[in-house]
Amino acid sequence: MPLPLHITVWDQGASDATPVVFVHGTLNWGTLAFQDQRPLSRYRRLLVPDRRGFGASPDLEGGAHTSDHDVDAEDVVTLLGEGAHLVGHSYGGVVALLAAARRPDLVRSLALIEPAAHQVAADRPVVAAAIAAGRESMAGARRATAEEYLEVVFGDRPRPGPADWLLRAAHTALHERPCWLADIPTEPLAGAAFPKLVVTGAWDVDVPGYWPGMGVVMKLVGEVVADRIGGRLVRVAGAAHEVQREQPDTTNALLTDLWAISG
Repeated sequence: MPLPLHITVWDQGASDATPVVFVHGTLNWGTLAFQDQRPLSRYRRLLVPDRRGFGASPDLEGGAHTSDHDVDAEDVVTLLGEGAHLVGHSYGGVVALLAAARRPDLVRSLALIEPAAHQVAADRPVVAAAIAAGRESMAGARRATAEEYLEVVFGDRPRPGPADWLLRAAHTALHERPCWLADIPTEPLAGAAFPKLVVTGAWDVDVPGYWPGMGVVMKLVGEVVADRIGGRLVRVAGAAHEVQREQPDTTNALLTDLWAISG
């Protein structure tokens, strides 16, 4: 049975190369999150799904949440087909970790961009404090409307469109299953033979819309994740959380080099 997802395929004819699956984070959708990676379709077929509750994909049916990393991970496993490279950003990084841990035999390489995998680093006091603060703020945040949430995130800054997609993404984000509470088994990934890359921003730029101290937490989470899965850690100057959009040339070069290792 086909997946009930909207999947954008970017393919400029390089069908013989191993394909790539990209998994976006929250408050966006596939083509928004990875629009700057589209030029890589000159070399590989790129599959860019909208996770359930985002973009043109349907809502998540049943349950208490509008988005669920475990459901997303099963979707990604299906998209891997007979084998693919896997790239995940933020919430999508958690989804990618879960999918790769379930079916490491289908993963040719794993790239995580600012993965929000806080539980992997929950033994670090600054991350534990961020998790506790997140639990406290979550109940209050969920009482907000989608428009109120967008006002907090964007303020007077330009908002990406389409407007109805962004409003829906905000609603989904407010009621999603928190990825920073996901229990991620790192042992299968540490023992897997495929190459792994963890990319974080250096957080050396002033980007509005993020909570104070987020950069410290995300850099530490990325460092611990890389250590525990046996991955290479790269910090990208001039970038914060959306490295693939803030420094696309650097990101694309890192991805290209990673994919070349395993073909």
